Amino acid sequence: DVKLARIAQRAEIEYARVNCGIMDQMASSLADESNMLFIDARTLEHRLVALPQDSELIVIDSGVARKLAASKYNERRAECEEGARKLGVQALRDVADPASVEGLPSPLRERARHVVQENLRVLEAAGGVSAERFGELMDASHFSLRDDYEVSIPELDALCEALRAAPGVLGARLTGAGFGGACVALCRKGQAAAAAASALAAYNNGQG
Repeated sequence: DVKLARIAQRAEIEYARVNCGIMDQMASSLADESNMLFIDARTLEHRLVALPQDSELIVIDSGVARKLAASKYNERRAECEEGARKLGVQALRDVADPASVEGLPSPLRERARHVVQENLRVLEAAGGVSAERFGELMDASHFSLRDDYEVSIPELDALCEALRAAPGVLGARLTGAGFGGACVALCRKGQAAAAAASALAAYNNGQG
């Protein structure tokens, strides 16, 4: 399954010209329907992690198509690599002091801040947290993707806001590389259908 994921990643890099990581490919070949998948993209070590107790996920497409090769995905990747070089580390995951990124010039500072803080959020979530805390981490992730990494768009922001306002939803964020695509939300178990319907109604009204 890991070998298959690496072949798929190579195809995207060499043929689609998107300098992507391996998260999506490993999720496709290794994930199941009832757990989260924790991945170390450097070592390719991975493990299944249970969702927070009494929770479930909602994924809603914003209706805005995304084309990674035509987006700023490769630009963001290059900015992160430049930020790591300036900080003297192999990759931003190796930053020991999160405050050190504040000395970088903009926009490298904002890009590095997002990556360093996002890694901390992921590690906290993978260590096991309550559903309420997991939702807070998802919200913080979206705000960082919007403000520091700058890969959100108004439609994704509006959809996340609609999800957060829906009954039973604990947190929401864009998913994927941004610039379109979908949002994911964590909600109370058994409330996904009602929350999705409420969020979609609010989102569609706002877009209309």
